[in-house]
Formats: sequence, structure tokens, C-alpha cells
Amino acid sequence: MKITAPMVKELRERTGSGMMECKKNLTEANGDMELAIENMRKSGLAKADKKAGRVAAEGAIGIKASDDGKTVAMVEINSETDFVVKSEDFKGFVDEVVAVVLTNDVKNVEQLSETVLANGETVEITRRALIAKVGENISLRRFEKYSNVDGGTACYLHGGKIAVIIETAKNDAELGKDIAMHVAAVNPLCVSDADVAPEVIEKEKEIISGRIKAEAEESGKAKPADIIEKMATGRIKKFLSEITLLGQKFIKDDKMTVEALLKSKDNAVIRFTRFEVGEGIEKEEVDFAEEVRAQASASA
Repeated sequence: MKITAPMVKELRERTGSGMMECKKNLTEANGDMELAIENMRKSGLAKADKKAGRVAAEGAIGIKASDDGKTVAMVEINSETDFVVKSEDFKGFVDEVVAVVLTNDVKNVEQLSETVLANGETVEITRRALIAKVGENISLRRFEKYSNVDGGTACYLHGGKIAVIIETAKNDAELGKDIAMHVAAVNPLCVSDADVAPEVIEKEKEIISGRIKAEAEESGKAKPADIIEKMATGRIKKFLSEITLLGQKFIKDDKMTVEALLKSKDNAVIRFTRFEVGEGIEKEEVDFAEEVRAQASASA
């Protein structure tokens, strides 16, 4: 059967694949459009499986809030290079995934992978098709969603790389965004002192006490145990103010703490989550010159 330009055009529009790839598959399917699409999907899944082991440490975070400000969601999706992140296909995938997180009750990544997107395909099938198209491993890493019927939620996205969602006792969009922006910039460990594990405080106190004692001995002015205890307690308070949201100086006005800001608005932060693209993923170190040399040797 003769493969015509309109046939190739239709297959390209339906699959998003290149012209030569479409023509090749139509020829192999003897012009059968549906068979060509099926074969391309199978081929795409096979290509995706081959790329599954490759490290995906770049990526983007998608974030979306409900119109009433009661629910907010974010998702991190990774790729191998930042080049792919900038493609419309990748951006579209991130937008679709975060939209289904916002509107569906999904508990984990596995369940999210089987959720159906607006295109009628599952997240997993769409992810694999995207891998086949862009030629890189794409990984659905994590997501989070907050919903507060009686209070409110807020979010902030910085350059697609750092995102924060927060839950507040009362719905205040402006305050919520300011606090989320602060969390994105300063990266507190938790909301308040009460959220810091006792063992973390004890370990820090032990380290600080040892440092004070060593400094005193080095200066030739030994300090009594009770003095060391008081000094250590003071430094612990400073330590807690640096790692907790409520104790930190507000980024937009360092004359007040975040706690003071919240009290002035008669509000409170219940919890927050901060995502930063690729955090915790061990990236592959690539020697570009060696890679080029290897490729040149292989083609010689």
C-alpha cells in the first residue's frame, strides 16, 4: 500500500513522533494506522525499559491549587538533562500529573502511576511514551497534597526547581504565599521547637558543650560545669531559632520572626513540605572530554 503524506501527518499528530519514524512504521504495518500506532507503543515501552536504569537527577516540580484555596498539590518529575525539562512535552506531562494529584485521592507513586490522565492513558503509559520520544529516562519521583476544609493552604514555586506547599489554620492567600516563599528561601527543618526530635537536641547540646569546654581549656580559662550548661542552653536556643520556621527572622522583614508575623495575623502554620529538584539523588559525574574522546574512538 502506498504511504501518503496525509497518512504520515495523521500518525505524527496522533503519536508526536518524527516523520521518518511514522513513515517507517506505516510501511511495516502496510498502511494500517491502528497497527502502526500499536507497534510504536510497544516499541516505545521497550525503549523506556532500556532507559529505566539511567540516573534522572534533573527535572521540574509542578504545583497546583484549587480555586477555593482549600487544596494544593505538588509533584516532582525527573529527567536526565535540563534540556528535556525545557521541552513542551515534558512541561505538559508535569502539568497533567499535578492536575490528577490535585483532583484524585492517590496514596503513593505506584497508585499515581496507574491513574488515568486527561489524554485517556495512565500516567505510566504516558511516561513511557515520553521516554521513547525524548530519548531520556523520565522518573515520577514524589508528590504531596494538603487539603484543609476549615483552614487554608498556599504554595510557592521558584523557577520550577524549588516548591513549597503549606497548610494554615485560617485561609489567608497573601500570608500563606509569603510564608511559603520564606520556606523556599530559608529551608527550615520543621515548624516549631516541639517538632525537633529530643535526640537531635541532646546530640547538638553535647557537641556545643564539648566545644565550649575545649575553647575554655585552650584559652587557659576553665569554666565550671554549671556555666558551661547555661552557655550550652543559650546556644541551643539560637540553634533552634535557626532551624525552625517560627524561630527564623521573616525573609521580607528581618525585624520580626515568622512566629511574630503569624501572631499579628492571628494565624498559624500547621505543616509545610518543601521539594527541591534532585535533592538526595546521587548524580553521575561525566567527564565531557573523555566522553567525546570515547565517541570519536568508537566511530573511527
